[in-house]
Amino acid sequence: MKKTNMNATPKKLPELVAPETRLYRQVADKIQAMIADEGIAAGERLPSERDLSAKLSVSRASLREALIALELSGVVEVRGGSGVYVSTKSEETKSLSEAGPGPFEVLSARRLIESEVAAIAARVATDGAIDTILRAVEEMERHHDNYSTNEHLDRNFHLAIAAATGNSALVGVMNYLWDQRGRLWHKLKEHFQTEELRKETLSDHRQIFMAIANHDPAGARQAMRAHLERVTRTFSRG
Repeated sequence: MKKTNMNATPKKLPELVAPETRLYRQVADKIQAMIADEGIAAGERLPSERDLSAKLSVSRASLREALIALELSGVVEVRGGSGVYVSTKSEETKSLSEAGPGPFEVLSARRLIESEVAAIAARVATDGAIDTILRAVEEMERHHDNYSTNEHLDRNFHLAIAAATGNSALVGVMNYLWDQRGRLWHKLKEHFQTEELRKETLSDHRQIFMAIANHDPAGARQAMRAHLERVTRTFSRG
């Protein structure tokens, strides 16, 4: 019988999936190449988002993520109500260092996961857990005009729902998703979040809470999905 060498160094298994460049980074590279190839000078306006989307054959969401990434790296300037311009400070261009998923990728994952989390919470939430969710809703309503505090309270609301499932793994998943809201997310929000969306968010949260409090899984699932779809629509159309 052939003896096995217990001290032998195990062979490294090949990666099943090679890491890919994120789509918004690919789109950002295409935009930079277009600027160079077409000789669009500093201070000049790029084509509209609609035209760029058609020209590059990408979705408006991916295009918007790419433009925000280029803004953060100093390649372009996004001017609300005017358009996107090649930066006049191109000599200060920084590399695109954002490594995490784009905002719309995170929102897509949240729609899938949080809708089911809300449904589970509606089935199993205790009275104490429901009270915690209600306090989170009321705190958001109370501090609606305080943008920085409101962001933290928004996270508290969604994590309270995850905690209401009694599943610590789901709480961990929710924390991970919220931690992916990096520089791209905050710049996107800065440009495209509207006061209307902020008010509708409070109404959405109330509906989600009511469905959970009434132990209505289907209603909670639908209310959460509708809320996150509303956010996605606002940020992609702006």
